[in-house]
Amino acid sequence: MKAAYIQSYGKIDDVNMGNQAQPTISDYEVLVKVHAASINPLDLRVLKGEFKAILPVQFPLILGNDFAGVVVKVGVKVTRFKVGDEVYAKTDVHGAFADYTVVHQSSLALKPENLSMDQAASLPLVSLTAWQALVEMAKVKAGDKVLIHAGSGGVGSIAIQLAKHLGAIVATTTSTQNINWVKALGADIVIDYTTTNFARKLKEYDVVFDTQGGKTLNQSLPVLKRGGRLISISGPPDHAFAEQLEVNPLLKHIVPLISWPIRHKAKKHGIQYSFLFMQPNGQQLSEITQLFESRAIKPVIDKSYEFSSIKDALKYVNKGRTKGKVIVTMSL
Repeated sequence: MKAAYIQSYGKIDDVNMGNQAQPTISDYEVLVKVHAASINPLDLRVLKGEFKAILPVQFPLILGNDFAGVVVKVGVKVTRFKVGDEVYAKTDVHGAFADYTVVHQSSLALKPENLSMDQAASLPLVSLTAWQALVEMAKVKAGDKVLIHAGSGGVGSIAIQLAKHLGAIVATTTSTQNINWVKALGADIVIDYTTTNFARKLKEYDVVFDTQGGKTLNQSLPVLKRGGRLISISGPPDHAFAEQLEVNPLLKHIVPLISWPIRHKAKKHGIQYSFLFMQPNGQQLSEITQLFESRAIKPVIDKSYEFSSIKDALKYVNKGRTKGKVIVTMSL
């Protein structure tokens, strides 16, 4: 089968386009013919080897974290899906940038009936990330004040819509040209980060959802009220993440030390800091499907590329200026 893969960590130009063996399935797994996949900043971080110390992989490694397609084979103990089902998912073990991928049935969900394969492929990683941050961790409710950083990005564009659906008052940061665009997604307050420091404008927030880390993460602390939640997908990992790792006990003790400075500052402000490393979850994705089918949330797609041009797609995402998601379509 055709696949985009790497033989070692490196740069975008190190991505190979060629044949790889079609994966086999175990009892609880499903083989899917991929119709479309989407590119996430996470793919670039994996390519560069940013997680190699804590999330080891085997090479050659097929890249790609989410997809939509059609079930072509199911394991003997699979009960939730059948051949011919249109499905989508965040990958668990096998990459999505290939003709076929394999996923455990617990990670898989039926594709929203009202969405195309391209639209569905744009959703699993970003919608699960938003759901796990805002619904599972923060438990956002009507009237809560929520700040979502980088509202025009893949995660931010879905998180704004989800937070509004939950009844929150939503603030976001974006650049000048995207102000009206994120307002149309549902943002109540928009901070132009090119001209304004958000920390000087926003106070007494219940939740900050950080997608950028670094200076933005630290500046988010005074925005929150005592008892607030600071949840980051780009900040340093915490104890909860370390417990999820299948690594030696020493590394489990070392990993949380990386986040000690931000956790210490948060504690002084009476704030809880949490790191989110999104996990595949078919049940959550099925709940999210209902939001797309009811049009409470809509997919946001920036550009679409043919699979043969996947390096161009990766380079476009690497610029960090996407509005929503970038899609890769497979030739069927």
